[in-house]
Amino acid sequence: MTSTAQASEPGARTAHPDHLGHVIFIAAAAAMGGFLFGYDSSVINGAVEAIRGRYDIGSAALAQVIAIALIGCAIGAATAGRIADRIGRIRCMQISAVLFTISAVGSALPFALYDLAFWRIVGGFAIGMASVIGPAYIAEVAPPAYRGRLGSFQQAAIVIGIAVSQLVNWGLLNAAGGDQRGKLMGLEAWQVMLGVMVIPAVLYGLLSFAIPESPRFLISVGKHERAREILEEVEGDRIDLDARVAEIENAMKSEHKSTFKDLLGGSFFFKPIVWVGIGLSVFQQFVGINVAFYYSSTLWQSVGVDPTDSFLYSFTTSIINIVGTVIAMIFVDRVGRRPLALIGSVGMVIGLALEAWAFSFDLVDGKLPAAQGWTALIAAHVFVLFFALSWGVVVWVFLGEMFPNRIRAAALGVAASAQWIANWAITASFPSLADWNLSATYVIYTVFAALSIPFVLKYVKETKGKALEEMG
Repeated sequence: MTSTAQASEPGARTAHPDHLGHVIFIAAAAAMGGFLFGYDSSVINGAVEAIRGRYDIGSAALAQVIAIALIGCAIGAATAGRIADRIGRIRCMQISAVLFTISAVGSALPFALYDLAFWRIVGGFAIGMASVIGPAYIAEVAPPAYRGRLGSFQQAAIVIGIAVSQLVNWGLLNAAGGDQRGKLMGLEAWQVMLGVMVIPAVLYGLLSFAIPESPRFLISVGKHERAREILEEVEGDRIDLDARVAEIENAMKSEHKSTFKDLLGGSFFFKPIVWVGIGLSVFQQFVGINVAFYYSSTLWQSVGVDPTDSFLYSFTTSIINIVGTVIAMIFVDRVGRRPLALIGSVGMVIGLALEAWAFSFDLVDGKLPAAQGWTALIAAHVFVLFFALSWGVVVWVFLGEMFPNRIRAAALGVAASAQWIANWAITASFPSLADWNLSATYVIYTVFAALSIPFVLKYVKETKGKALEEMG
């Protein structure tokens, strides 16, 4: 997808919409894709043990079913930009909504393990599309004076989606008498958990019909008059609309469309700055954050926590994730990206190390000793809090800012791909690693959190307050 240049257009900087509430509605509707991103990514947490039991599979096969959605994510993210440039941002959202709906229905009514895996890939494709189209659309439609705040809707929607999925799972588990395979509406509880996503998916599709197409896309296909109408709608009538259209058109003509070849150079295939972006993406995932969202209920049950309580702890972890994200949104422009990343790394090391220590004790009557159990629970929340207030937000800010203009789009694509691959590696390996040695698994995550500190200190430069033209 072509990058957004409106922020640098002088005529737009002072634009203020006449109806800010309407602009907020547009951004919130687009961010529903982020909500579904978070919801679909995390809802599987409530079904892990039920899938293991229903299909009688081991940890390795189970991990592939959970992680296989990430293949769809990578494909969806890689193709969404081109799809949106060809048929428009709104049509792309509608395709994503349809895929979310199909995935929810298919996942709730699988015939066998193989088609459950297929529907997971379909949902992953929708997640990948939503992860690209939502932020891009909001950036292109939002008035520049409000772009940062409206752009944060996407990340906020993701963490709210994660929390809501865990709350729904907990409620359905209670309704099924604490049994993931208990009967609800003629289905097993875990099937209902996966099927409930039909509701926000349909809502997302309906909302996409209530919001306008991106002016930038309309101009790219020659629909200047409609673009003028939407610019007046979102930026107000006190700007020179003809000048705004001309600014956007000129900016699009002057853009350099970066390619993979632009990234090559240096001693190790890629330019050094590209490796820094890849490193940020890999460290973000290798601390094991998605274990907390894909496997937390399984993790707590493995150390003797009651299934219903394990779902409740998954929900409280999601609330902590929201709190940390809000903290990051408040401070990322005040204290800078690097300080937040370093603070987060230190906090994650402490939380993960305490979890590793607690899990090193033998179970007594199927449970961790009380002191170690409470330590593990509190440490898990500490880890998620420090991740959310730092690396969860800061990495995406860095990746959007750190690359030179000439290579930004291509470099961001490579870094995002590295993130999906790292996410898959952690997601696919956790069940087998946990079976081998849960404490040692958390030691590994702790080591990566610790290594992220010298990485940031040595290789990552602060981007706060710098113009994009200064980067690289």
